[in-house]
Amino acid sequence: MSFPADLCLSTLRPTRGQPYSAAAVRLLWGGRRVAPVLPFEQKVFADFRREAAPRISISGVQDKISLRLEKGVLTPTDRDGEFILKPVPRALTGTLDLVGDVPANEHVTMQIAAQVFGLRVAACGLVFFPDGEPAYIVRRFDRDAATGRKLAQEDFCQLAGKSRATHGENYKYNGTHEELGRLLRQYCPAWKVESERLFALIAFNYLCGNGDAHLKNFSVLETPFGDSALSPAYDLLCTTLHLPNESRTALDFFDGFATPSFDANGFVKHADFTELAHRFSIRPDRAEAILRRHIHELPAIDALLDSSLLSTEAKTRYRDILADRVRAMQD
Repeated sequence: MSFPADLCLSTLRPTRGQPYSAAAVRLLWGGRRVAPVLPFEQKVFADFRREAAPRISISGVQDKISLRLEKGVLTPTDRDGEFILKPVPRALTGTLDLVGDVPANEHVTMQIAAQVFGLRVAACGLVFFPDGEPAYIVRRFDRDAATGRKLAQEDFCQLAGKSRATHGENYKYNGTHEELGRLLRQYCPAWKVESERLFALIAFNYLCGNGDAHLKNFSVLETPFGDSALSPAYDLLCTTLHLPNESRTALDFFDGFATPSFDANGFVKHADFTELAHRFSIRPDRAEAILRRHIHELPAIDALLDSSLLSTEAKTRYRDILADRVRAMQD
């Protein structure tokens, strides 16, 4: 795959022949100029991934490694990484539909979250191996930008005290969205504000077909004031694009409860979101405003999908998934 010459590989906005816009250079690369083509082959990635496996925390099934910038060059590292690199998961060919679209999927979904819905997300973009294959790259947010000090971050499995040892192999799916709200109230002093952010993120995951938003994909992060708030969102992608028969949500909405709407339809609809907002102590008018925004932003999403590096088939399927979710969220 060759990358477009006049398109920012982070924001997906037009540029004048530059691979990254000024905003991307600042947010993704910290003001440093970085070439869009990686200085190492995919074999180097695979070798480093294998050798570093005991030292790098790898979650999920998609291979990833840590990188840092050394004199403007992205270099694999097993310590003090600044970025995480995720290539096309070729090992899952035959398991995932449209496997070659995985990096572009995560990239455009993160951009939709940030640019269309104003969600705080990790800075991200696309880079390319020398053979032209794309890879998704995301900047770590658990470092103080000025000092490099590691910020305290805990995912919701950690907050809930859930691990493989305590809750079995599927521990990160052993929870509910209602539980997320309870934990947020317990660990975030500004929980009223953060609850709206969490609610909007849950709504976005549903809209974009992210059926793998489990407990480890939500985190709290140390703030400059020494307390905790929701971290920037990460691992956002339309998983339904690759696993069309998966569950619509990784977590149930409620603890031992189902709305009459869910009992009647068997899937999440508008009534489930309004009930969740109530349990998050979000005012009804605020909840409706968040949901309306998710329902009415398809034109803006379309524009980003058009600019994305997704294949034509992937763009078509993504739009079909969005239309289906909009129908569910507005009824």
